[in-house]
Amino acid sequence: MLYAKKIKPHMTWKPSSTNKSAVEQLTDRVDELRSALRLLNPELIAARSGASYFEADSVRGELHILLWDSACILSLPELKVRANNDSELPMFQQALLFYYLLTSDGASLTGSWTSFGDLPGGRTYNQAFQGYTGNEISKVFGLNLEAFKSACEKAGGQFVALGDAAYRFQILPRVPVLAVYHLGDEDFSSTCKILFDSSATHYVPIDACAVMGSMLAQKIIKTTTLHIIQSKS
Repeated sequence: MLYAKKIKPHMTWKPSSTNKSAVEQLTDRVDELRSALRLLNPELIAARSGASYFEADSVRGELHILLWDSACILSLPELKVRANNDSELPMFQQALLFYYLLTSDGASLTGSWTSFGDLPGGRTYNQAFQGYTGNEISKVFGLNLEAFKSACEKAGGQFVALGDAAYRFQILPRVPVLAVYHLGDEDFSSTCKILFDSSATHYVPIDACAVMGSMLAQKIIKTTTLHIIQSKS
């Protein structure tokens, strides 16, 4: 079978000005990404992205990949996506997976943490990104560093010795994301930053980095919110 050369997709999460709903537009985009991914050699996809490829015969197989801590299975050649419990993966998460698999080029992680604004294409949107990620986290936890630590641990983060507290999250196999907290005092507010390995855009477009930062912030906040609700019940 012949395969096309690797494609660098452009990512957009914003609905275009058509009569279609945002959901319909996202579904159409996922179908386009699926079609592009079918043109690539699945063994090469797996090697570049950190996924696992299992071949059934000359045309059929499966790609297995982790999204957060959930195992996802992509059937080949259909490229239908399901979670390991056989439930269908939400369309939004399917889009994130397809962008990741199409963008991944196998570059080595650098081990160097960098801000969203210092990633290629991130400078223009850095203020907005900080607003809905780190600023939202610091609003919730304020001077309560222990609550931040507890929430990150419950959300699956691994402690890293940076700032006053930092936790590493593995959202996709080769896209680690870091939440770093700097504790304030009576005079200065606490701050939180979401950082990426400087190789991040070798694996996802900058738009997807923004999406993952938002997902991480909400996951940390939701974890502590659920804990409060459970404690009161």
